[in-house]
Amino acid sequence: MEGRSDHPPVHRETRFDADVARYAARAKGMVASEIRALFAVANRPEVVSLAGGSPNISGLPLDVVSSLLSDLVLQRGTVALQYSTAQGDPTLREQITDVMRLVGIEANPDDVVVTVGSQQALDLVTRIFCDPGDVVLCEAPSYVGALGVFAAYQCQVVHVAMDDEGLVPEHLENAIRTLAAQGRRPKFLYTIPTYHNPAGVSLSPQRREAILEICHRHDLLIVEDDPYGLLGFEGEPSRALRADEPARVVYLGSFSKTFSPGLRVGWALAPHAIRDKLVLAQESATLCPPAFSQLAVSTYLANHDWQSQIKALREMYRERRDAMLSALDDLMPPSTTWTKPKGGFFVWMTLPEGLDSKAMSPRAIRERVAYVPGTAFYADGFGSQCLRLSYCFPPPDRIREGVRRLAAVIEQELELRDTFGPFHSGRRKGVESPGPDLR
Repeated sequence: MEGRSDHPPVHRETRFDADVARYAARAKGMVASEIRALFAVANRPEVVSLAGGSPNISGLPLDVVSSLLSDLVLQRGTVALQYSTAQGDPTLREQITDVMRLVGIEANPDDVVVTVGSQQALDLVTRIFCDPGDVVLCEAPSYVGALGVFAAYQCQVVHVAMDDEGLVPEHLENAIRTLAAQGRRPKFLYTIPTYHNPAGVSLSPQRREAILEICHRHDLLIVEDDPYGLLGFEGEPSRALRADEPARVVYLGSFSKTFSPGLRVGWALAPHAIRDKLVLAQESATLCPPAFSQLAVSTYLANHDWQSQIKALREMYRERRDAMLSALDDLMPPSTTWTKPKGGFFVWMTLPEGLDSKAMSPRAIRERVAYVPGTAFYADGFGSQCLRLSYCFPPPDRIREGVRRLAAVIEQELELRDTFGPFHSGRRKGVESPGPDLR
Protein backbone atom coordinates (compact mmCIF):
# COMPACT_ATOMS: atom_id res chain seq x y z
CA MET A 1 0.00 0.00 0.00
CA GLU A 2 1.32 3.40 -0.92
CA GLY A 3 2.81 5.34 2.01
CA ARG A 4 3.20 2.26 4.15
CA SER A 5 6.58 1.08 5.45
CA ASP A 6 7.45 -2.23 7.05
CA HIS A 7 10.39 -0.66 8.84
CA PRO A 8 10.06 0.56 12.44
CA PRO A 9 9.83 4.32 12.90
CA VAL A 10 13.08 6.20 13.28
CA HIS A 11 13.38 8.12 16.57
CA ARG A 12 15.15 11.37 15.97
CA GLU A 13 16.09 11.90 19.61
CA THR A 14 19.57 13.37 19.52
CA ARG A 15 20.15 13.90 23.23
CA PHE A 16 22.43 11.38 24.87
CA ASP A 17 20.35 11.49 28.06
CA ALA A 18 16.61 11.87 27.59
CA ASP A 19 16.19 12.88 31.24
CA VAL A 20 18.69 15.72 31.21
CA ALA A 21 16.00 18.38 31.65
CA ARG A 22 14.71 16.67 34.79
CA TYR A 23 17.92 16.71 36.82
CA ALA A 24 18.45 19.07 39.73
CA ALA A 25 20.88 21.92 39.15
CA ARG A 26 23.38 20.33 41.53
CA ALA A 27 23.66 17.28 39.26
CA LYS A 28 25.49 19.44 36.73
CA GLY A 29 28.44 19.58 39.12
CA MET A 30 28.72 15.80 39.22
CA VAL A 31 31.49 14.76 36.86
CA ALA A 32 33.59 11.62 36.58
CA SER A 33 36.77 11.56 38.62
CA GLU A 34 39.87 11.64 36.44
CA ILE A 35 41.31 8.90 38.64
CA ARG A 36 38.30 6.62 38.17
CA ALA A 37 38.41 7.30 34.44
CA LEU A 38 41.97 5.92 34.38
CA PHE A 39 41.11 2.66 36.14
CA ALA A 40 40.08 0.68 33.07
CA VAL A 41 43.43 1.36 31.42
CA ALA A 42 45.69 1.58 34.46
CA ASN A 43 44.59 -1.80 35.78
CA ARG A 44 45.80 -3.66 32.70
CA PRO A 45 48.74 -5.89 33.71
CA GLU A 46 51.12 -4.44 31.12
CA VAL A 47 50.62 -0.91 32.50
CA VAL A 48 52.61 0.29 35.52
CA SER A 49 50.04 2.30 37.42
CA LEU A 50 51.45 5.18 39.43
CA ALA A 51 47.96 6.68 39.40
CA GLY A 52 45.59 5.22 42.01
CA GLY A 53 46.00 5.44 45.77
CA SER A 54 44.87 1.89 46.59
CA PRO A 55 46.40 0.61 49.84
CA ASN A 56 48.52 -2.51 49.54
CA ILE A 57 46.41 -4.91 51.60
CA SER A 58 48.73 -7.81 50.76
CA GLY A 59 50.68 -6.57 53.76
CA LEU A 60 47.81 -7.56 56.05
CA PRO A 61 47.72 -10.94 57.86
CA LEU A 62 44.84 -12.24 55.75
CA ASP A 63 44.79 -15.58 57.55
CA VAL A 64 44.22 -13.77 60.86
CA VAL A 65 41.56 -11.54 59.31
CA SER A 66 39.79 -14.57 57.82
CA SER A 67 39.68 -16.30 61.19
CA LEU A 68 38.41 -13.17 62.94
CA LEU A 69 35.62 -12.67 60.42
CA SER A 70 34.59 -16.32 60.60
CA ASP A 71 34.37 -16.13 64.38
CA LEU A 72 32.42 -12.87 64.10
CA VAL A 73 29.71 -14.48 61.96
CA LEU A 74 29.53 -17.63 64.08
CA GLN A 75 29.49 -15.88 67.45
CA ARG A 76 27.82 -12.52 66.74
CA GLY A 77 26.17 -13.02 63.38
CA THR A 78 22.71 -11.98 64.53
CA VAL A 79 24.15 -8.60 65.55
CA ALA A 80 26.65 -8.17 62.72
CA LEU A 81 24.00 -8.83 60.05
CA GLN A 82 21.37 -6.57 61.61
CA TYR A 83 20.73 -2.80 61.52
CA SER A 84 22.87 -0.67 63.83
CA THR A 85 22.48 2.84 65.19
CA ALA A 86 23.03 5.94 63.05
CA GLN A 87 25.91 7.11 65.24
CA GLY A 88 27.74 3.79 65.08
CA ASP A 89 28.65 0.89 67.34
CA PRO A 90 29.54 2.12 70.86
CA THR A 91 32.48 -0.27 71.25
CA LEU A 92 33.98 0.78 67.95
CA ARG A 93 33.57 4.45 68.86
CA GLU A 94 35.49 3.79 72.07
CA GLN A 95 38.25 2.07 70.08
CA ILE A 96 38.37 4.99 67.64
CA THR A 97 39.23 7.30 70.53
CA ASP A 98 42.22 5.03 71.25
CA VAL A 99 43.33 5.36 67.63
CA MET A 100 43.03 9.16 67.71
CA ARG A 101 45.05 9.32 70.90
CA LEU A 102 48.10 8.43 68.77
CA VAL A 103 47.83 11.85 67.08
CA GLY A 104 47.28 13.70 70.35
CA ILE A 105 43.48 13.79 70.42
CA GLU A 106 41.63 13.17 73.66
CA ALA A 107 37.97 12.63 72.83
CA ASN A 108 34.72 11.30 74.19
CA PRO A 109 33.26 8.36 72.22
CA ASP A 110 29.92 10.14 72.29
CA ASP A 111 31.35 12.80 69.95
CA VAL A 112 32.31 10.21 67.30
CA VAL A 113 30.02 9.45 64.35
CA VAL A 114 30.90 6.32 62.35
CA THR A 115 30.52 6.76 58.59
CA VAL A 116 30.88 4.79 55.36
CA GLY A 117 34.51 5.78 54.93
CA SER A 118 35.74 9.29 55.64
CA GLN A 119 34.42 10.22 52.19
CA GLN A 120 30.87 9.98 53.52
CA ALA A 121 31.89 11.97 56.59
CA LEU A 122 33.03 14.78 54.30
CA ASP A 123 29.79 14.55 52.33
CA LEU A 124 27.70 14.80 55.51
CA VAL A 125 29.72 17.76 56.82
CA THR A 126 29.28 19.59 53.53
CA ARG A 127 25.57 18.77 53.45
CA ILE A 128 24.88 20.29 56.86
CA PHE A 129 26.96 23.43 56.32
CA CYS A 130 26.82 24.43 52.66
CA ASP A 131 24.13 25.98 50.52
CA PRO A 132 24.65 26.51 46.78
CA GLY A 133 27.16 29.28 46.20
CA ASP A 134 28.79 29.03 49.63
CA VAL A 135 32.58 29.31 49.74
CA VAL A 136 34.90 26.54 50.92
CA LEU A 137 38.63 27.15 51.31
CA CYS A 138 40.94 24.35 50.15
CA GLU A 139 44.64 23.89 49.63
CA ALA A 140 46.00 24.21 46.10
CA PRO A 141 46.10 21.39 45.04
CA SER A 142 43.43 19.47 46.96
CA TYR A 143 41.98 15.95 47.24
CA VAL A 144 39.94 15.12 44.15
CA GLY A 145 37.22 13.37 46.18
CA ALA A 146 36.68 16.49 48.26
CA LEU A 147 36.43 18.66 45.16
CA GLY A 148 33.78 16.26 43.85
CA VAL A 149 31.74 16.64 47.03
CA PHE A 150 31.97 20.42 46.96
CA ALA A 151 30.96 20.52 43.30
CA ALA A 152 27.98 18.26 43.97
CA TYR A 153 26.73 20.66 46.65
CA GLN A 154 27.39 23.65 44.35
CA CYS A 155 30.05 25.20 46.55
CA GLN A 156 32.56 27.72 45.29
CA VAL A 157 36.07 26.46 46.02
CA VAL A 158 38.73 29.08 46.73
CA HIS A 159 42.20 27.56 46.63
CA VAL A 160 44.97 28.63 49.01
CA ALA A 161 48.59 28.09 48.00
CA MET A 162 50.94 25.56 49.58
CA ASP A 163 54.69 25.10 49.65
CA ASP A 164 57.00 22.42 51.04
CA GLU A 165 55.74 23.13 54.57
CA GLY A 166 52.08 22.84 53.65
CA LEU A 167 49.38 25.49 53.59
CA VAL A 168 50.86 29.01 53.65
CA PRO A 169 49.33 31.03 56.55
CA GLU A 170 49.78 34.39 54.82
CA HIS A 171 47.83 33.17 51.79
CA LEU A 172 45.06 31.85 54.03
CA GLU A 173 44.85 35.24 55.76
CA ASN A 174 44.74 37.02 52.41
CA ALA A 175 42.01 34.73 51.07
CA ILE A 176 39.81 35.33 54.12
CA ARG A 177 40.32 39.11 53.91
CA THR A 178 39.66 39.20 50.16
CA LEU A 179 36.40 37.32 50.63
CA ALA A 180 35.41 39.61 53.52
CA ALA A 181 35.96 42.65 51.29
CA GLN A 182 33.47 41.06 48.87
CA GLY A 183 30.97 40.55 51.68
CA ARG A 184 31.53 36.79 51.69
CA ARG A 185 32.53 34.43 54.45
CA PRO A 186 33.83 30.88 53.90
CA LYS A 187 31.92 28.08 55.59
CA PHE A 188 35.07 26.17 56.48
CA LEU A 189 38.67 25.41 55.63
CA TYR A 190 39.16 21.89 54.28
CA THR A 191 42.71 20.67 54.84
CA ILE A 192 44.83 17.51 54.80
CA PRO A 193 47.68 18.73 57.00
CA THR A 194 49.59 15.45 57.29
CA TYR A 195 51.06 13.63 54.25
CA HIS A 196 48.84 15.54 51.89
CA ASN A 197 46.94 14.02 49.00
CA PRO A 198 48.09 14.83 46.33
CA ALA A 199 51.03 17.03 47.32
CA GLY A 200 52.78 14.64 49.70
CA VAL A 201 53.84 17.47 52.05
CA SER A 202 52.97 18.03 55.71
CA LEU A 203 52.10 21.16 57.63
CA SER A 204 55.01 22.10 59.89
CA PRO A 205 54.38 22.54 63.65
CA GLN A 206 54.85 26.30 63.33
CA ARG A 207 52.39 26.44 60.45
CA ARG A 208 49.85 24.40 62.42
CA GLU A 209 49.96 26.92 65.21
CA ALA A 210 49.64 29.81 62.77
CA ILE A 211 46.70 28.24 60.89
CA LEU A 212 44.85 27.60 64.14
CA GLU A 213 45.44 31.20 65.26
CA ILE A 214 44.12 32.61 61.98
CA CYS A 215 41.01 30.41 62.05
CA HIS A 216 40.39 31.28 65.71
CA ARG A 217 40.67 35.01 64.98
CA HIS A 218 38.30 34.82 62.02
CA ASP A 219 35.94 32.30 63.69
CA LEU A 220 36.51 29.86 60.84
CA LEU A 221 35.64 26.17 61.15
CA ILE A 222 38.32 23.65 60.10
CA VAL A 223 37.57 20.27 58.53
CA GLU A 224 40.73 18.21 59.11
CA ASP A 225 41.00 15.13 56.89
CA ASP A 226 43.60 12.71 58.27
CA PRO A 227 43.60 9.37 56.43
CA TYR A 228 47.41 9.04 56.36
CA GLY A 229 48.39 10.44 59.77
CA LEU A 230 49.65 7.10 61.17
CA LEU A 231 51.64 6.23 58.04
CA GLY A 232 54.69 8.41 58.60
CA PHE A 233 58.22 7.24 57.91
CA GLU A 234 60.11 9.37 60.43
CA GLY A 235 59.47 9.52 64.16
CA GLU A 236 56.16 9.81 65.96
CA PRO A 237 52.89 10.78 64.26
CA SER A 238 52.27 14.49 63.83
CA ARG A 239 49.91 16.14 66.30
CA ALA A 240 46.48 16.69 64.78
CA LEU A 241 44.98 20.18 64.56
CA ARG A 242 41.99 18.85 66.45
CA ALA A 243 44.23 18.04 69.42
CA ASP A 244 44.79 21.75 70.08
CA GLU A 245 41.43 23.21 68.99
CA PRO A 246 38.60 20.77 69.78
CA ALA A 247 35.86 23.41 69.56
CA ARG A 248 36.77 24.56 66.05
CA VAL A 249 37.88 21.39 64.23
CA VAL A 250 35.84 18.57 62.74
CA TYR A 251 38.29 15.68 62.45
CA LEU A 252 37.81 12.99 59.79
CA GLY A 253 39.50 9.60 60.09
CA SER A 254 39.45 6.29 58.27
CA PHE A 255 40.47 2.64 58.55
CA SER A 256 40.86 2.41 54.77
CA LYS A 257 44.61 3.05 54.80
CA THR A 258 45.52 1.23 58.02
CA PHE A 259 43.25 -1.81 57.71
CA SER A 260 40.80 -2.31 54.83
CA PRO A 261 39.36 0.09 52.25
CA GLY A 262 36.83 -2.54 51.23
CA LEU A 263 35.04 -2.43 54.59
CA ARG A 264 34.41 1.33 54.16
CA VAL A 265 34.63 2.40 57.80
CA GLY A 266 35.52 5.97 58.69
CA TRP A 267 34.42 8.52 61.22
CA ALA A 268 33.92 12.15 62.12
CA LEU A 269 34.82 13.62 65.49
CA ALA A 270 32.83 16.80 65.96
CA PRO A 271 31.71 19.28 68.61
CA HIS A 272 28.41 18.26 70.22
CA ALA A 273 25.99 20.36 68.18
CA ILE A 274 27.66 19.44 64.90
CA ARG A 275 27.68 15.78 65.93
CA ASP A 276 23.92 15.87 66.41
CA LYS A 277 23.43 17.26 62.89
CA LEU A 278 25.76 14.62 61.46
CA VAL A 279 23.74 11.83 63.09
CA LEU A 280 20.53 13.22 61.56
CA ALA A 281 22.21 13.50 58.18
CA GLN A 282 23.51 9.92 58.51
CA GLU A 283 19.99 8.68 59.23
CA SER A 284 18.63 10.29 56.08
CA ALA A 285 21.54 9.06 53.96
CA THR A 286 21.94 5.41 55.01
CA LEU A 287 19.78 4.89 58.14
CA CYS A 288 22.97 3.53 59.71
CA PRO A 289 26.50 2.54 58.74
CA PRO A 290 26.86 -1.22 58.03
CA ALA A 291 26.98 -3.21 61.25
CA PHE A 292 29.07 -6.02 59.75
CA SER A 293 31.85 -3.64 58.64
CA GLN A 294 31.90 -1.91 62.01
CA LEU A 295 32.09 -5.14 63.99
CA ALA A 296 34.73 -6.52 61.63
CA VAL A 297 36.95 -3.51 62.35
CA SER A 298 36.14 -3.63 66.06
CA THR A 299 36.99 -7.35 66.24
CA TYR A 300 40.28 -6.74 64.43
CA LEU A 301 41.24 -3.94 66.82
CA ALA A 302 40.32 -6.00 69.88
CA ASN A 303 42.06 -9.23 68.86
CA HIS A 304 45.07 -8.23 66.82
CA ASP A 305 48.18 -6.14 67.52
CA TRP A 306 47.04 -3.41 65.12
CA GLN A 307 49.74 -0.94 66.15
CA SER A 308 52.47 -3.40 65.18
CA GLN A 309 50.60 -4.01 61.94
CA ILE A 310 50.65 -0.27 61.20
CA LYS A 311 54.39 -0.25 61.80
CA ALA A 312 54.78 -3.05 59.25
CA LEU A 313 52.69 -1.10 56.73
CA ARG A 314 54.83 1.99 57.32
CA GLU A 315 57.99 0.03 56.53
CA MET A 316 56.44 -1.39 53.37
CA TYR A 317 55.38 2.06 52.16
CA ARG A 318 58.72 3.56 53.16
CA GLU A 319 60.49 1.03 50.92
CA ARG A 320 58.23 1.99 48.03
CA ARG A 321 58.67 5.71 48.69
CA ASP A 322 62.44 5.26 48.69
CA ALA A 323 62.26 3.32 45.42
CA MET A 324 60.30 6.10 43.76
CA LEU A 325 62.50 8.94 45.01
CA SER A 326 65.65 7.04 44.00
CA ALA A 327 64.27 6.37 40.51
CA LEU A 328 63.19 9.99 40.09
CA ASP A 329 66.66 11.20 41.11
CA ASP A 330 68.33 8.80 38.66
CA LEU A 331 66.05 9.09 35.64
CA MET A 332 64.13 12.36 35.44
CA PRO A 333 65.23 15.31 33.27
CA PRO A 334 66.97 18.04 35.30
CA SER A 335 64.15 20.57 34.86
CA THR A 336 61.59 18.24 36.48
CA THR A 337 60.92 18.72 40.22
CA TRP A 338 58.95 16.80 42.85
CA THR A 339 58.08 16.73 46.52
CA LYS A 340 59.77 14.37 48.99
CA PRO A 341 57.05 12.94 51.24
CA LYS A 342 57.78 11.81 54.78
CA GLY A 343 54.71 9.61 54.86
CA GLY A 344 51.52 8.76 53.04
CA PHE A 345 51.20 7.57 49.45
CA PHE A 346 52.01 10.38 47.01
CA VAL A 347 54.64 12.44 45.20
CA TRP A 348 53.63 15.68 43.45
CA MET A 349 55.65 16.37 40.31
CA THR A 350 56.10 19.63 38.41
CA LEU A 351 56.97 19.16 34.74
CA PRO A 352 59.39 21.35 32.77
CA GLU A 353 57.97 24.61 31.46
CA GLY A 354 55.66 24.20 28.48
CA LEU A 355 54.59 20.61 29.18
CA ASP A 356 50.98 19.71 29.91
CA SER A 357 50.34 16.61 32.04
CA LYS A 358 46.83 16.03 30.73
CA ALA A 359 47.87 16.35 27.09
CA MET A 360 50.82 14.05 27.81
CA SER A 361 48.69 11.34 29.48
CA PRO A 362 47.65 9.45 26.28
CA ARG A 363 51.30 9.15 25.24
CA ALA A 364 52.15 7.83 28.71
CA ILE A 365 49.39 5.22 28.47
CA ARG A 366 50.77 4.12 25.10
CA GLU A 367 54.13 3.71 26.82
CA ARG A 368 52.37 1.61 29.50
CA VAL A 369 52.61 3.95 32.48
CA ALA A 370 49.76 5.80 34.20
CA TYR A 371 49.63 8.85 36.47
CA VAL A 372 46.96 11.41 37.44
CA PRO A 373 47.15 14.81 35.70
CA GLY A 374 47.36 17.76 38.07
CA THR A 375 44.18 19.39 36.79
CA ALA A 376 42.18 16.73 38.67
CA PHE A 377 43.19 18.37 41.94
CA TYR A 378 42.04 21.91 41.18
CA ALA A 379 38.54 23.33 40.97
CA ASP A 380 39.62 26.19 38.71
CA GLY A 381 41.31 24.42 35.78
CA PHE A 382 44.88 24.92 36.96
CA GLY A 383 47.55 22.30 37.62
CA SER A 384 48.30 21.36 34.01
CA GLN A 385 52.07 21.48 34.57
CA CYS A 386 51.81 19.06 37.49
CA LEU A 387 50.90 15.43 38.10
CA ARG A 388 50.47 13.00 40.99
CA LEU A 389 52.50 9.82 41.35
CA SER A 390 51.47 7.07 43.76
CA TYR A 391 53.97 4.59 45.21
CA CYS A 392 51.69 2.70 47.59
CA PHE A 393 50.68 -0.27 45.44
CA PRO A 394 53.38 -1.40 42.96
CA PRO A 395 56.46 -3.26 44.27
CA PRO A 396 59.77 -1.36 44.12
CA ASP A 397 60.97 -2.89 40.85
CA ARG A 398 57.73 -1.95 39.10
CA ILE A 399 57.92 1.55 40.53
CA ARG A 400 61.36 2.02 39.02
CA GLU A 401 60.19 0.65 35.68
CA GLY A 402 57.20 2.98 35.74
CA VAL A 403 59.42 5.98 36.44
CA ARG A 404 61.73 4.90 33.61
CA ARG A 405 58.83 4.82 31.19
CA LEU A 406 57.52 8.16 32.42
CA ALA A 407 60.94 9.78 32.10
CA ALA A 408 61.12 8.58 28.49
CA VAL A 409 57.72 10.14 27.79
CA ILE A 410 58.81 13.46 29.31
CA GLU A 411 61.98 13.41 27.21
CA GLN A 412 59.85 12.91 24.09
CA GLU A 413 57.58 15.79 25.11
CA LEU A 414 60.60 18.03 25.64
CA GLU A 415 61.82 17.24 22.12
CA LEU A 416 58.40 18.17 20.73
CA ARG A 417 58.35 21.35 22.81
CA ASP A 418 61.78 22.39 21.57
CA THR A 419 60.73 21.68 17.98
CA PHE A 420 57.19 23.08 17.88
CA GLY A 421 56.88 25.19 21.05
CA PRO A 422 54.86 24.55 24.22
CA PHE A 423 51.49 22.83 23.93
CA HIS A 424 49.81 25.52 26.02
CA SER A 425 50.27 27.02 29.45
CA GLY A 426 47.10 25.54 30.95
CA ARG A 427 46.17 28.90 32.43
CA ARG A 428 42.95 30.58 31.41
CA LYS A 429 43.15 34.24 30.56
CA GLY A 430 41.79 36.61 33.15
CA VAL A 431 41.89 34.09 35.98
CA GLU A 432 44.36 34.13 38.81
CA SER A 433 45.01 31.20 41.09
CA PRO A 434 47.53 30.66 43.86
CA GLY A 435 48.86 27.58 42.07
CA PRO A 436 51.34 25.14 43.57
CA ASP A 437 54.70 26.17 44.96
CA LEU A 438 55.92 22.69 45.72
CA ARG A 439 59.44 22.48 44.39
